[in-house]
Amino acid sequence: MWEDNSPGIAEKTRPQILVVDDTPDNLKIMSGLLKDDYHVRVANSGERALAVVAAHPSLDLILLDIVMPGMDGYEVCRRLKANPATRDIPVIFLTARNEVADEERGLALGAVDYITKPISPPIVLARVSAHLRLKAIADLLRDKADFLEAEVARRTREIMAIQDVTVMTLASLAETRDTETGNHIRRTQFYVRALAIRLRHHPRFAGYITDSRIDTLFKSAPLHDIGKVGIPDRILLKPGRYVPEEFEIMKRHTTLGRDAIEAAEDALGAPVEFLTCIKEIVYSHHEKWDGSGYPEGLSGDAIPISARLMAVADVYDALISRRVYKEPMPHEQAAAIIADGSGSHFDPDIVKAFLDIEDEFRAIAERFADQDGFLDGKRDYLMMAAEYR
Repeated sequence: MWEDNSPGIAEKTRPQILVVDDTPDNLKIMSGLLKDDYHVRVANSGERALAVVAAHPSLDLILLDIVMPGMDGYEVCRRLKANPATRDIPVIFLTARNEVADEERGLALGAVDYITKPISPPIVLARVSAHLRLKAIADLLRDKADFLEAEVARRTREIMAIQDVTVMTLASLAETRDTETGNHIRRTQFYVRALAIRLRHHPRFAGYITDSRIDTLFKSAPLHDIGKVGIPDRILLKPGRYVPEEFEIMKRHTTLGRDAIEAAEDALGAPVEFLTCIKEIVYSHHEKWDGSGYPEGLSGDAIPISARLMAVADVYDALISRRVYKEPMPHEQAAAIIADGSGSHFDPDIVKAFLDIEDEFRAIAERFADQDGFLDGKRDYLMMAAEYR
């Protein structure tokens, strides 16, 4: 026996209760007791009860007998509570079993109440009403929690999008003043991510390179030369190599960038991992493994991992890119120079990772290659603009 009795329009707002019992008289009694206030569905076996619930997952309450042929009430309850779609439907055991152990077992399975037969109609109605009110409150709280969770996720995506756009905008603005870069910031961004992914499970780096850190590194890398916005045009736009005095001025871009990021941190009043990563890359990506780099002459593990990754990416891209004073270097030659710098310029383990994935570096370089004539046009424009400053 399975009575569906789908509600009409007037009944759709009434709470829906499923009564499960293998005795027809009991089903009749319960239906008669509840029908004036609730829409009642009935099922005369555990299997049919589960079928009704599957067809009507919006049920508000289930009154469930325990002793039934085939699947008993305990098993029905266990299956309902194991299913995420039905686990929140309150179950009240309505049974002739009146032992404490029976009640304990039913409540342990997730039932909200346990009523013994023969029933007292006022008590049944009072308990049904109370549990329906509790379910309504729980549903409201759950809906609010789901809404808040969705809203937090939406706002988080929005903030991350704003962050990404801001980073790329600042990086692009910095690059507009540099005559020697085209898609440099995009290439180095992907180089750094490729290295980080390769080193994710390396014993020396596993504690630092997490999935979230890889994302942070990828987003931070484009700002590695943000400090160049503070370098005078006569240095930044010089069409050739720097003399020592000029190079000393150029080296200040690491400190200028670091100071700008620290100012942002001070304005926030609290450290932010994203800004910390940017600051490390900006300030230390010209440090060398043997201590001969700048601005502080750090060596070995004293150099932040983020900056060590950036160093390999930055130098490789400089080698394969055209400059006014040199032609682009073939990948093989650039890779050999990176390999020769292992233990002197670069962290040896990062160099090994680079050599393991050098074909990926080559593919990134080809994917984001500069267009012919782009740098020449950019240089001519910037030189002309500088004359009017």
